[in-house]
Amino acid sequence: MQVNTNLGTIETFYSAFAARDGKAMSSCYHRDAHFSDEVFDLRGAEVGAMWRMLCSRGKDLRVEAANLYAEGESGSADWQAWYAFSATGRSVHNRVHSRFQFLDGLIIEHVDSFSFATWSRQALGTIGLLLGWSPLLKRKVRANARVALTAYMANEISAP
Repeated sequence: MQVNTNLGTIETFYSAFAARDGKAMSSCYHRDAHFSDEVFDLRGAEVGAMWRMLCSRGKDLRVEAANLYAEGESGSADWQAWYAFSATGRSVHNRVHSRFQFLDGLIIEHVDSFSFATWSRQALGTIGLLLGWSPLLKRKVRANARVALTAYMANEISAP
C-alpha cells in the first residue's frame, strides 16, 4: 500500500535527521528530487548533499518531528530544530512545516516553510532583528548557503 510506504519514508527521514545521519536522509530522496525552503532551492544530488552538510556540521543539532502524515502521493510533517548557527554561534530554535510529494516511495518534492524573520533574528542577532524582513538579507543568506554547499560538495567529491 503506497500510503504506508510514503509514511515509512517520512518516518525514516526524520529518524535519520534526529540521529544526524545525512546519508540515510539522502536515501529517502528520488534522484530527480527538488527541495526548497527560505534559504535553499536544490535539485538532484544537491538535496542529499545539503542534509549531509547540515548534519555533519550540526554537532549540537537536536530535531523533533511530529504530525507525520501521508495520503496517496502527498505527505507532511512538522518539526523543530535546536542548534547553534555556525556563522555566529547563536542559538536557534526553528519551527518548520514540511510538505512532500512522492514517486516510487521516495521524496520527489520537499518544501519546508518557516519564518525567515524569526530565524534570522535568532541566528544573526541585531542584523536579523532589523533586516529579517528584507529581501536583501535573504539573498545574502542564500548566497552564503550556496557557497557553503558548493564547497561541501566539492570536498565530498575529492575526499578519499
